[in-house]
Amino acid sequence: MKIVLVNYRYFISGGPERYYFNIKRILEQEGHTVIPFSIKSPKNYETEYDRYFLESVDDEEYFANTKRNAGTVLKSFTRMFWSREATRKFRRLLLDTRPDMVYIMQYHNKISPSIIYTAHKLGIPVVHRISDFQYMCPNALFYNDRTGVCEDCLEGRRMSCIRNRCVHGSTMLSAIKAAAKALHDTMGVTRRIDAFVVPSEFTLGKLRRYGIPAEKLRHIPTFFNQDGDLPKPIYEPFFLYVGRIEKQKGLATLLKAFEGTGMNLKIIGFSNDGYENTLKASLDGKRHNIEFLGRMTFDEISPYLNTCIATIVPSEWYDNFPNAILESFAYSKPVIATDFGSLKELVENNITGYTFPYADSDALRERAQYLLDNPAEAQRMGTEARRRIESEYSPRKHYEVLMQVLQPLTNQRSS
Repeated sequence: MKIVLVNYRYFISGGPERYYFNIKRILEQEGHTVIPFSIKSPKNYETEYDRYFLESVDDEEYFANTKRNAGTVLKSFTRMFWSREATRKFRRLLLDTRPDMVYIMQYHNKISPSIIYTAHKLGIPVVHRISDFQYMCPNALFYNDRTGVCEDCLEGRRMSCIRNRCVHGSTMLSAIKAAAKALHDTMGVTRRIDAFVVPSEFTLGKLRRYGIPAEKLRHIPTFFNQDGDLPKPIYEPFFLYVGRIEKQKGLATLLKAFEGTGMNLKIIGFSNDGYENTLKASLDGKRHNIEFLGRMTFDEISPYLNTCIATIVPSEWYDNFPNAILESFAYSKPVIATDFGSLKELVENNITGYTFPYADSDALRERAQYLLDNPAEAQRMGTEARRRIESEYSPRKHYEVLMQVLQPLTNQRSS
């Protein structure tokens, strides 16, 4: 099978890109031809197909670091709605390579849904893997800084996005994104997509409420792709957080749980909006044993995963099947996670870790202290977590189930 893989980053920046390159490698190992489509960037890996890539708009990681001139603003604006450049270049790629399938990761804001129409007009099946809530929420999070978790747009109250300044705290950007979403809804973008791969049952339920037909939705959890044997796990008395440092990730609750205790917490990640500095300032003058270790590659993170007693995922938004949990499981470490959204699917209380009520720092502190006092429990749950990786979240199982989605679509096209 010849498959075009679409993502607006062709370098690893976060969970969606790790999935992109993991599934690319597995598909190629299984004998499929994989053709990338993305945006040009000096960070990109080399590929013979980069001549088809779109011109850069801004910082392809998290927007904010690029000086914006009139050309940049216009290009960003058009790609939120509809891109002639994307239509032209994607059509050229499809005609030149004649793929059997288009498998999309992330395209919103940077590539535009014009690629979906292009493939549909050429009769090429399109499958979209859902890693956020872009179809249902203009800022893709179901969360804003004013109200916290919010589903107003899913319920049809579209003006809430503008009123709450949901997109980067800006009324103008929120209005633009709300308008783009309204246009795409009117155009019926999702009707041109043949199937959706959804990592969590929770997110799948939201897509059903949005109106995606159940027969187009397929729950396929993410997988952990392991290179070689992992070292024997060690359970040292410290906890680990790995991920972006953002308000909705529940870092304020996490810090509050560890303040004034002797418990050791190491935080690996970065902030794009200065929130890390806000958190550090909140610790001034307080007794704590909390370390901010900055941004790291996965190879640099691995020794911490291998030696911590447990990891913590204190999210206060609808985190969509975070890779951090699978990575913790792979290293035989239990996870302490918020009892919220999709996290309840992954972390089974007292089996593969502990859950705690939403934003409840006292409950989080109690569960962490219990693990420190009972390290054998961490080992017991970590062993079960590793078994789940091997049985439920393996590359082989993911590939087999994914092929059950892709193959019938290509057979249908052939017939």
